[in-house]
Amino acid sequence: MEGYGAIATGMGGAAAAYDNGTAAMMNNPATLALMGEGRRADLAFGFLGPDVNSSQGGRSSRSTADAFSMPAFGWVRKQGAVVYGFGVYGQGGMGTEYDAHSMFSNPGNQAVSPNLVNRSEVSMGRVIFPIAVDLSPKLKIGGSLDYVWEGMDLQMALSGQQFLQLAGGASAMGQASGSMIQRFSANVLPALDPANPVNFGYFNFSNKNKYTGQANGAGYALKLGLVYQATPRLTLGATYHAKTHISDLEAADATVLFNVNYNAGLANQAMPVNGRMAVRNFQWPDTYDLGLAYQANDRLLLVTDYKRINWSHTMKDFDMTFTAGGNTGPASAFNGAVMDVKFYQDWRDQNVLMMGAAYRVTDALTLRGGINVANNPVPDRYLNYLFPATVKNHITAGIGYTFSRAATLDFAWTHSLKATNTSGVTGVTTSHQQDNWQLLYSYRY
Repeated sequence: MEGYGAIATGMGGAAAAYDNGTAAMMNNPATLALMGEGRRADLAFGFLGPDVNSSQGGRSSRSTADAFSMPAFGWVRKQGAVVYGFGVYGQGGMGTEYDAHSMFSNPGNQAVSPNLVNRSEVSMGRVIFPIAVDLSPKLKIGGSLDYVWEGMDLQMALSGQQFLQLAGGASAMGQASGSMIQRFSANVLPALDPANPVNFGYFNFSNKNKYTGQANGAGYALKLGLVYQATPRLTLGATYHAKTHISDLEAADATVLFNVNYNAGLANQAMPVNGRMAVRNFQWPDTYDLGLAYQANDRLLLVTDYKRINWSHTMKDFDMTFTAGGNTGPASAFNGAVMDVKFYQDWRDQNVLMMGAAYRVTDALTLRGGINVANNPVPDRYLNYLFPATVKNHITAGIGYTFSRAATLDFAWTHSLKATNTSGVTGVTTSHQQDNWQLLYSYRY
């Protein structure tokens, strides 16, 4: 996410050193101590509108996954020098979906297309329990314990050549190994056409629910932060978010579909293998954020943050383990067998610069604007059209309106500039841009 909360997002996502409401739970929990005595409840709704297109060899397809919603809630109370509360926030996530008539729907180039849907969806959220303390008039510290949940759907087709290269260790995109691969060679390949044994393979675990995935896991994470009032107008902030500790994402009902050709002249035979899928060690990386807020005058606030996201600590490979079970017919030969599949990612660490401003036009009306600039963490070589996390530069704007001493409404809009990249392994070119917005209602009492 380019920002958490409509206040911070309107200013480029910068949030380390000023009061930005209960979104501080996702940003810097120490800034909660900047609020006044009393209670605050925030109800938020976020919308992600990705626009993703892929092309290759004169063909192109558009992802139909173009609308994702992210509700959030936060409540805090400041009592004396201590602030505490709880919140539910979306960490991030997205997905793509190429329908049954896309350029990816017939991976084996069959005379009759199997009309395969190719889709991904990743969602991550947190239940957060923050605490912040005024150590002195100038220094505030804070932290949170987060319960983190994660879900994933995946429907991905591979051509027969791609699958056999994975199994044979000759693929530039990854590798496949395990007893299932050995049994495939021992029990099925002798009956297959040696010149063209496998037309395609298809990984499938998906429930198409926009809030939970077929594969699910949960765990915890920690955050720490501080805020220091350097001068009456200048505030400094810093926060560290530890890497998550989430269990493997497990889908009890998964399928790997093989389309094979037998020696006996039987072509295009579907052989679904049922079992259990586990996505291994899929974590959110550790991050740190340094920022400042400068109150230039009574109406103008200037903010800037630098954030480092250590993707290389968590996104080296995408690992899945499939355990076959409950199969009958030819697929029963695989029952109890295991297939480990690894797709290379080799993501780079990401440096993010966030800059913004808020101008209080009247006592009721505030206007905001900002930029969010980063490097693309996904190397072109391993770019996967189902996981195009390639957008890097954003323009943001926002507006806030105070109805009373108790109630405010804030809105933020973000446009990410189009990023176009070509996979060095598959040759697929993917372009990605987004228009997102967040709406926040706050009530103080």
